[in-house]
Amino acid sequence: MMLGNGYTDVPPGKLAAVVTSLEMRERPGKGRDPEQPGLTLRHVAAPATDWYRDLYRRIGTEWLWVSRLVMPAEELTSIIADPAVEVWAVLREGKAEGLLELDFREAGSCELAFFGLTPAIIGQGAGRWLMNRAIERAWSRSIRRFWVHTCSIDHPSALGFYIRSGFVPYQRQIEVFDDPRLSGLLPRDAAPHVPLIVTG
Repeated sequence: MMLGNGYTDVPPGKLAAVVTSLEMRERPGKGRDPEQPGLTLRHVAAPATDWYRDLYRRIGTEWLWVSRLVMPAEELTSIIADPAVEVWAVLREGKAEGLLELDFREAGSCELAFFGLTPAIIGQGAGRWLMNRAIERAWSRSIRRFWVHTCSIDHPSALGFYIRSGFVPYQRQIEVFDDPRLSGLLPRDAAPHVPLIVTG
């Protein structure tokens, strides 16, 4: 169904986000690569589901990341344990504070499936450092396309950051989903930039 011009009501209990998909068709030139003393990137082969969800939650609660929390454990395990999916953790003092997930399951393509940092290391150049590692890893394989999507509920700098990193927008969609704060999946005070509407 195509939406026409004008306002469209969002059903009670639901959220709507504008999703922008972006891609790069060739490896970008080398840019700024800030040093990040104390941070390391570690490949996590076949990560435990509980470990993965804990990191995912610590990164994504503020941005209402929910897809991997509602996904059945068996389905999540089959994805993150797949040899064509790379899960990397950003470590500081031995604790995971960032997530990079690269999905090579589609031939000739790599999806930047998840990319994020916990509040403990945001705003210190770690995002640029991690993106540079993501680009290196993605293009180390024989791919023709590296792509990512972000949405209007994400960090306000996310879209611009991806464009500055060399991704080009190519598609816009509307995503409607259950507000995870109403079900108790995420705290009610999560994502204050997205007002909670309680009906009834």
